[in-house]
Amino acid sequence: MTFADWIGSFGVLMILLAFALNITGKLSRNQLSYILLNLIGASLACLASFLINYIPFIILEGVWALVSAYALYKHYNQNSIA
Repeated sequence: MTFADWIGSFGVLMILLAFALNITGKLSRNQLSYILLNLIGASLACLASFLINYIPFIILEGVWALVSAYALYKHYNQNSIA
């Protein structure tokens, strides 16, 4: 496996882990660990897609990372107010 393969595989594993833990009720979508798994996982998958120059997944994972970053922003804003 190439360096990009390792990065992408680890990123996708993190996203799938967040999904599985959410579906099984172990993590809520509002928990910091869920948000971070998605943010870091999508960022790594986006980086891997960039390294292999695969535009569709750069867009997909880039948007996923941006949405996760927004969720992280909301998470900290809500918790700093409460």
